[in-house]
Formats: sequence, structure tokens, C-alpha cells
Amino acid sequence: MTARILVVDDIPANVKLLEARLLAEYFEVFSASNGADALAACEKGNIDIVLLDVMMPLMDGFETCRRLKDDPATAHIPVVMVTALDQPEDRIRGLEAGADDFLTKPVNDLQLMTRIKSLVRLKNLTDELRLRAATTRDIGLETLLRPHARLDGGARPHVLLIDDRPASAERIARGLRRECELDIIADPQAGFFRAAEGLYDCVLISASFADFDPLRVCSQLRSLDRTRFLPIMLIADEGDDERIARALDLGVNDYILRPVDALELVARLRTQVRRKRYNDRLRASVSETIEMAVTDGLTGLHNRRYLDAHTKVLFDRAVTRGRPMSVLMTDVDRFKVVNDTYGHDCGDHVLREFARRLRRNLRGIDLACRYGGEEFVVVMPDTDAQVAGVVAERIRGAIAGAPFDCGSNESLEVTVSVGVATMLPSDLSVDDLVKRADMALYQAKSAGRNRVVSNAA
Repeated sequence: MTARILVVDDIPANVKLLEARLLAEYFEVFSASNGADALAACEKGNIDIVLLDVMMPLMDGFETCRRLKDDPATAHIPVVMVTALDQPEDRIRGLEAGADDFLTKPVNDLQLMTRIKSLVRLKNLTDELRLRAATTRDIGLETLLRPHARLDGGARPHVLLIDDRPASAERIARGLRRECELDIIADPQAGFFRAAEGLYDCVLISASFADFDPLRVCSQLRSLDRTRFLPIMLIADEGDDERIARALDLGVNDYILRPVDALELVARLRTQVRRKRYNDRLRASVSETIEMAVTDGLTGLHNRRYLDAHTKVLFDRAVTRGRPMSVLMTDVDRFKVVNDTYGHDCGDHVLREFARRLRRNLRGIDLACRYGGEEFVVVMPDTDAQVAGVVAERIRGAIAGAPFDCGSNESLEVTVSVGVATMLPSDLSVDDLVKRADMALYQAKSAGRNRVVSNAA
């Protein structure tokens, strides 16, 4: 694992020391001697992690971090403050400024490297999500991550604490209950199932179980799809560096040492929840964009793009398994007259109602798509010609059976013509099958419309 790391410190000897450690681990290292240069380097877009000193002239590390996190172009870059300041209030101030971690000089090599590797993994995930979202549409990144705002506009996060020591759990709970909705589980295995079944924003796991390895729970959570990206924080004991390092390698997001400072715990929790919600929104944006790309905006059915891709998969599967498959090609009769006489708004109402009735008369496995204009295609896996004909007639009857509302206290009589084709051994591709359904549709319209024609040859 490699990454581009920016070391920001006004003392050249400190820069050289960190640079030597990082180069030994094959990281690519850049340096800056002040906050302004650090901001400029990050704005170029080629920095993965920032190691930031606090005590610098003109612009200190807190202000530099705050500016990085306030800028949508750099807000996603993890910042680790590396400083001689070692008081809890200093760590809290750094975390509240948006820092992802706060390490005290002299820095423990093991903690530094495992922390960097953990943050690089998170950064790579975020970068991939940002790339997918940015290549499809503008998602308004400036609204997604605001380090100084209360979590998600004031919504309280839902947190699970797994700790088998009642006194310890109660101390932690006192510091968190004002900040979040907190559930407490003593048994680690029960805690794993609760985390997997619940909708949590973060899981806190004690590292001090009497007869259970806490990293086992961490590993199980990371191996499960639905909790793979759930933030995990380890509550560890002073001096337990090896366990902390292993936890971070397993994918644990953060840790805090006992005795737990309540304000620091809250600040670290906010960082984890903020990053989770940021990535959740990126994922939702990607999912929404994909959905938009394959969905017809007017009717809510799948569009031609989805039909072309998915029908080939269904056809190949039917050939491989020796199963039947049928296609219905439908066309709303005299739809141009509807548009010309009543206007396009009325035409849109007709198409939406047509799609609704079509959906209502199909099975869950059937694929209904808007082919274009007033044409719709239904792909029916595991369906022979006889059943397809029955379904086609049911659809025809559902369309003709009741007038369509035009949206302005007017109603119309609407009919549909349907062409049916079922797979034959001579069909070399799905295009052959669709073409035969289209020919059957043409015959239905030529024969007077409002009818079903099956093309068996």
C-alpha cells in the first residue's frame, strides 16, 4: 500500500525525521513549511494524507486543518496532527477542527504507520466513491461534509457499545448519552449480532474482555457485507500498542485509550460519524445516478439502455438452461392523435397510467421497459407461448377495460396492440426474438389494432 503524504512543519529537522520514516515504508513524501503552502499543495489534488504540525507561525495547524475541512475540494483528505502538545484539550481542539487523528511527539513508529495505513484505506474508498459520483453528475459536494456542523444537521447518531464491565460501560455512557442514542451489550458475540442487525452509525468495542478476543468481533464485522463500512472504535488500555496496531490492520477506524476522556471520545465519535455519513451520501448518490441512468423518468419503468443489456443476459441464461422465454412488444394505439388533440400533458398522463396497468398485470420476474415513445416491451423468462399469449390478452383487456384519466377532468378510451414472440431454436440472439415480436406487433396494428398477435415462426 502506497500513498502521497504531505508533512507540514516549520522545523526542517522534524520534516526530515518523518520523511525518513515514511520513505522507509515506500510512501511518497512531500513537505511544506507553513499552512499556506500546505493548503496550496492539497488544492492540487494529489495528496492522500496530511501530517500537520500545530505550532507554526502565521497560521497554526488548527487553522490550517479548519480551512482544509471547510473547502469541498480538500475536505475528504485525512489530516493527522503531529505535535508536542499532549493535553486532552489540545487533542479535542484538533479533532473539533476536523482532524482525523492527533499524535503526540515523540511519535510511536508502530502507531504512526498503522494509523497512516488505516487512513489510506479509508481515503481510497472515499476517492473511489467520489470518482464514481463526479463522473455521472454534479452531486453538490459542498453540502456533504461540514466538520463544524452538528452531525447530519442535528440528527443524533445511533451507537453500540460492547463492554462486559458494567462500571466501565457506565462511565462511557455518561459521556455519550447527550451526544447519541446509545445501546450497551455486555456479551461480545451478542454485540456482533446486534451490530449486524441494527442500523448503527458507530460501534465502540472494549479491548479488555475477560475471556474473549475483541479483535474477533472486529474481524467478523469487517467480513460481513452490511457492516463492512461501519465505523469501529476500540477502547484500549495504555501500552497495548500491539493490539491497537493489529486492530487498525483489521480495519478498525479509530481507538481511544483508558482512562477515557469523555470530551475526546465525543470528538472522535463525531469524526467517525461525519465520515460515515459523507461516504453514505456518496454511495446513495452513485446508486441514485445508476438508477436514473436505467430508468425512464416519465413512467418509472426501465429504459431502452437497461433492456438492451439485461435482455441479453436473460436470453443467454434461457439458452444455457434450455428454458423458454417470451417477449411482448406493445404499442398504444393512435397515440399521436391523443397528443395532437389533447396535448402532450394528456399524452404523458396516458403513458403513466399505461405503465401502471402494465405493471399490475405482470409477475415479479417479468421485465417491463419503455422501448421508446409509446412502445413498451415485456420480457418474460421461463414463459412459453401459451402463457405469454394469456398474459398479453390480460394486458390488452386491462388497457381497454376502463377509460384513461387525462388529468383535466377528461377521460379517453385507450387501446393497445401487442405482438408476442417465444424463443425458437433458430433464434441466434435476443435481437432475433425481439424482431419477431416487432413483426407480430406490426401485424396486430395492420389487422385493426386492439388485439394480440403471436408470432410462432
